[in-house]
Amino acid sequence: MKSLLTSLGLAIGVATIILVTLILPAEYGIDPLGTGRWLGLSRLTNSSAGINELQTGSYNTDRFEFTLAPFESLEYKYRLEAHAAVVYSWSASEAVVFDLHAEPDGAEAGYAESFETGREAKRNGTYTAPFSGIHGWFFENRSQTDVKVVLNSAGFFNHAKEFRGGGEFEYRFAVD
Repeated sequence: MKSLLTSLGLAIGVATIILVTLILPAEYGIDPLGTGRWLGLSRLTNSSAGINELQTGSYNTDRFEFTLAPFESLEYKYRLEAHAAVVYSWSASEAVVFDLHAEPDGAEAGYAESFETGREAKRNGTYTAPFSGIHGWFFENRSQTDVKVVLNSAGFFNHAKEFRGGGEFEYRFAVD
């Protein structure tokens, strides 16, 4: 009987430790010991958050078509506030090098955070800005022929910037 009670007490103790250090931080955001933050479990709380998230700002659509000569590059970026979303689809007549990245407001010149890089002929997705700033793509043609690229976007932005050949061009969209 004594070993049964010892085993039961040990099981309750282990279950309590697991509850306090893992389950409460991950499922309920309760992190009395800080282990959820330390182990990265706190990010799992409310994992369904963002399924239907109301957005502020004006909703716009954009279709940007351009041709890149051999070894030419271009950047096209939207001004987004933190947590603003953009649904996008781009395609190229052949594979291009791309980098989805962003520059936070107030960052030092030349600083950018990359979120996806590769060499593809098309990409589709949803991007939610982790911070306010300019967010978009760098495209580069590394082939010997011209490549046509079409970018379609819809989201909560009111202007875009094109960076090409040392120049900067701004495009404004309707504001509600």
